[in-house]
Amino acid sequence: MFAKLSEYIDNELDDVSCEDVKRHLAQCEPCQACLETLKRTVTICHEVDDEPVPENFSERLKTAISALVGQAAADAQHR
Repeated sequence: MFAKLSEYIDNELDDVSCEDVKRHLAQCEPCQACLETLKRTVTICHEVDDEPVPENFSERLKTAISALVGQAAADAQHR
């Protein structure tokens, strides 16, 4: 689903896949959180200058995103 969310944001999905993602998002809070995180990340990336990032930045970002998705999933289970 993560790959589809990225393609969804970039308007790269065919109509059927786009509708599938929309239906899934309507029912899945972790994916909703992931989508919002991806949208914010894309916005930030468009706003910053092209400068090298620290070597461990990618790993820290992946860890942070995983934690957010994990927390959203845990929160959804407790509802």
